[in-house]
Amino acid sequence: MRVSGADVLPLVEGGKGVAVSNGQSAGAWARAGGVGTFSAVNADTYEADGTIIRQVYRGKTRRERHDELIAYGIEGGITQARIAHETASGHGRIHMNVLWEMGGCEPILEGVLKGAKGLIHGVTCGAGMPYRLAEIAAGHGVYTYPIVSSARAFRALWKRSFHKFPQTLGGVVYEDPWLAGGHNGLSTAENPRQPEPPYARVKALRDVMVEFGLGATPIIMAGGVWWLEEWSDWIDNPELGPIAFQFGTRPLLTQESPISTQWKQRLLAIEEGDVYLNQFSPTGFYSSGVRNAFLNELIERSLRQLAYTTEPVGDHCAEFLTGVRGRKLFLTMADREKAKIWIEMGYTETLRSPDSTLVFVTPSKAREIRQDQIDCMGCLSACRFSNWSQHEPFNTGKKADPRSFCIQKSLQEIAHGGNVEHHLMFAGHNAYRFGKDPFYRDGFIPTVAELVDRIQTGK
Repeated sequence: MRVSGADVLPLVEGGKGVAVSNGQSAGAWARAGGVGTFSAVNADTYEADGTIIRQVYRGKTRRERHDELIAYGIEGGITQARIAHETASGHGRIHMNVLWEMGGCEPILEGVLKGAKGLIHGVTCGAGMPYRLAEIAAGHGVYTYPIVSSARAFRALWKRSFHKFPQTLGGVVYEDPWLAGGHNGLSTAENPRQPEPPYARVKALRDVMVEFGLGATPIIMAGGVWWLEEWSDWIDNPELGPIAFQFGTRPLLTQESPISTQWKQRLLAIEEGDVYLNQFSPTGFYSSGVRNAFLNELIERSLRQLAYTTEPVGDHCAEFLTGVRGRKLFLTMADREKAKIWIEMGYTETLRSPDSTLVFVTPSKAREIRQDQIDCMGCLSACRFSNWSQHEPFNTGKKADPRSFCIQKSLQEIAHGGNVEHHLMFAGHNAYRFGKDPFYRDGFIPTVAELVDRIQTGK
């Protein structure tokens, strides 16, 4: 298939942020004849001896640390682009993945494309509506691959901006919001607990693209793809037009994948249902990750919350004192009894949420949450956990939400050897198939080339 100006296998490595999809894995995928994708979200840089340079922030203010984050992002993105280019040895295509709602997305995108000129053939971008992506990419002569989860989203993107740069639209990535790992594009009109089969949704996307004269532009199916024989009715289907397939979770379990051995072994042990669709992310988006001690703590924390009022109103007539100054709030009588039980269990600290609820946590967890909020470096354009916003007045105008977490901290830790039980571990909902697929029998971990060869068999 013609992708980003070259004929390649219609097999795409999905980008996974915070140093997980790097230049080595992307370059190996491209060398195997497909489209490799490195992530420019907190991408790694290295010392002369190859040691990873951890991203330490020294600025005294969030704005200063945000500038450091952008500088890290540009240098890391250029570094990974060079590694991918060298590893690919002229084969395949190299794409860069960014998240539109990541902090400093536009300057990082501009900086990497400028600093790695000629090494990057396309940019994939999701997690928001990337209205300026087409303009930025066209300015650097690279193709664009917006990630959408509905025909409606693509219609909005096309009419708002992409129609002005049709020559650089290389394809459209349809990411299944119920099956893909990481952040998911579920809208308020869709039920997170009632998955919709992808065929009709992709057909609707193609219909919109045909309406705009894009009948020959590839759609890249992402989320839930494992064996291609299960998608045989999609291939050479005139209703759908040219279709490529993206693999995000499977490249994690390769020899070139930079994730830890512990993480790779955990993937082999995942059971069906272990990947959990949740809304704890500070982005406000739904996301899918492996249910572990980290996610379980967030679930339990969210369950330990009670609605309060600052004055006695209706059933909220039971006085409840909070904080070192004993501020008086009002709960229902039944909720005050729940509060007493939680306090006796050790959840003695209360943190207020933007929804006028009290969240009960242990003193150590309260200290951790407050410190993470103080240490915020602006890794998102807007963060509900810390209330950071990259636009003046540099806060969202809402209370920081203690029911969420510092996503940059957790993803940096797990990407660099942190315990897989105690940090966020993104994965697609088909990850349980690692343990059932005979290809991985006896814990076999393939090279990227072996994986691409296997995918081409259809099994």
